This record gives sequence, C-alpha cells and structure tokens, in this order.
Amino acid sequence: MARYAIGDVQGCFDELQTLLQRLHFKADRDQLLFAGDLVNRGPKSLQVLRLVRDLGSNARTVLGNHDLHLLAHCFDPARGLRKGDTLQAVLEAPDRNALVDWLLQQPLAIHDASRDELLIHAGLVPQWSASDAAAAAEEASQALQADPAGFLAGMYGNEPAQWRAGLSRADRLLFTVNVLTRLRFCTAEGRIDLKLKCAPDRAAPPLAPWFSHGARRSAGTRVVFGHWSALGFYQRDKVLGLDSGCVWGGSLTAVNLDDPQAPPVSLACQSWQAIDE
Repeated sequence: MARYAIGDVQGCFDELQTLLQRLHFKADRDQLLFAGDLVNRGPKSLQVLRLVRDLGSNARTVLGNHDLHLLAHCFDPARGLRKGDTLQAVLEAPDRNALVDWLLQQPLAIHDASRDELLIHAGLVPQWSASDAAAAAEEASQALQADPAGFLAGMYGNEPAQWRAGLSRADRLLFTVNVLTRLRFCTAEGRIDLKLKCAPDRAAPPLAPWFSHGARRSAGTRVVFGHWSALGFYQRDKVLGLDSGCVWGGSLTAVNLDDPQAPPVSLACQSWQAIDE
C-alpha cells in the first residue's frame, strides 16, 4: 500500500487521470489524500468529483476555498458565480445532490496523530498546534453539516484577523475557515492577511509565510497543504506544499508520503487561466 498526497486539482480531470497512471495507483491497494480545491477554474470539475467520491475510502480530501464556494452557490444560487468559475456542469448534473451531500461530509483537516501528520488546504496560525487545528476544524465541520445554508452564508469576510479567547462562535468558525482554506501570510502573533497572493519573498514584514515563523506550535508535525500556486512545490522542515499551479499552466503534483526517498511526480498541465485565485 502507498499513500499519495496530491495538490490542487481544480477540475483538471484529464491530468489527474494521467497522473494516477504514472503513479501506478491501484484503487484496491493505495490511498490518495487530496489537499482540497478539487473543483473550479479547470474544465472538468464534475468528473473530478465523481472520480474521487467513487474511490470511497481509498481517497480522502479536505475542503478548499473553491470547494466551499461551490457549496455556497448550491445553497444560495442568488450569490452568483464569479468570473472564471467553471462550475456549471456540476450545478446542472443529475447527481448534483448526491455530490453535494458527499462534499459536505469532507473535513477541513485530516489529523493522523499516529504519524504526526496534518493535511489541510491552506495554512495554520503559529499559535495552533496540529491538535488545536484539528479541534477547530472539527467544530467547523460539524457546524457546516448541521446547517449548511447558515454556515456558508456566514463564511465570507476577513475579520476577525486574529485568534483570541472569547471569540463568539460565529467569529470562531469564520476565523477557522479563513485560516484553513485561505491563509498564506500572517504575523508571528497570528494576525492573518488574506489579500496577499504573491510569492513568499514579496511580503513586507511583519508578514511572512505562515510556515516560516520560528515559534510555530505545529513545527513538529508534518503539515501537507495546497492553495498557494505562487509558492509552487515546497518541501522543507516537515512542510509539504503541493499546489504547483496545475490550472494556471503549471503542473499537478503527487508525493508518496511513506517513502522519503521517492521524488515528487508532476504532470505538466495546459494553461486555463491567468493566475488570480
């Protein structure tokens, strides 16, 4: 059995199929762990959702910001699609409701305590350990499943910008979603910035990549994430970034999580859109 982590697919079904062939993936033996953003911006989000769902327990995914955006539109069509969205085929699919129900059950974080490994879509604030992040993610997942329409309606906004004791439940949930699905840069004190999308060396202090702060409580845990196409593939000090910009003309990347000697496997993708997440 091999465990493969795969970066943001974003509807690039053909590339995903070819990548799985190159990995010699066997659905009755191996497991796939997706870093979120299965859908949107690429041409075949519907096929990607069906493929990952149909793999059952041999594929697990965390929710990314584009996955949540799809859910938000499903529960409130008046919100409207954005320029560049490629979700119409999902919205019109005969199995749309089954796919939405399946997507709602996917977590915001997967914490494997036995391996000291955490899979998320975006980032962590320095004040969170892996178990803190997992607990916050679980609270948000339960809220999403209990009241999808209400949760998704309250999901938009950039405040609060810092975690603190005494946050209201609504603020706590919004902060959790923003960190786990949108974060790239923050300060050492955990103040988040959700507007910057640039390469990591272009942020002005005190902002820095979330994984670069020396006092980060999750530093002892292997953290696997996606979301940051301008960062590209990144592997250092138990941090594994897998968004190599597939839908933006980069590549789709997979890593064997259980073989430290195995090189990443990347498949060049056709450019669909200019970089603008």
